[in-house]
Amino acid sequence: MAYDQNLAERIAEYLESTPDVVERKMFGGIAFIIQGNMAVGVSDDSLMVRVGADAYEAALGEPSVRRFDMKGGEMRGWILVDPSALADDRDLSSWIDRGREFALNLPPK
Repeated sequence: MAYDQNLAERIAEYLESTPDVVERKMFGGIAFIIQGNMAVGVSDDSLMVRVGADAYEAALGEPSVRRFDMKGGEMRGWILVDPSALADDRDLSSWIDRGREFALNLPPK
């Protein structure tokens, strides 16, 4: 399964100054892992964002956001943001920041 390379490059560029970021191909896409914890990624042409269980339902209520399902199972705490909501760099960075902050608040692995 292919993923949006341009979106992945935009994410990598934004996270350049964040320490301990690792890019890893997984889920048929690419994930960005910070201090050993997944934060964001690209699945097909959508942005995966780890928002956590507490912010999950609120995030699903935002425009252009949907559940992240994997092999028919809901990945609670993870959402997908449609590409239409990512054209503007400010919008993309806002979503990346949410995933980064969540990952940074977890114990390093």
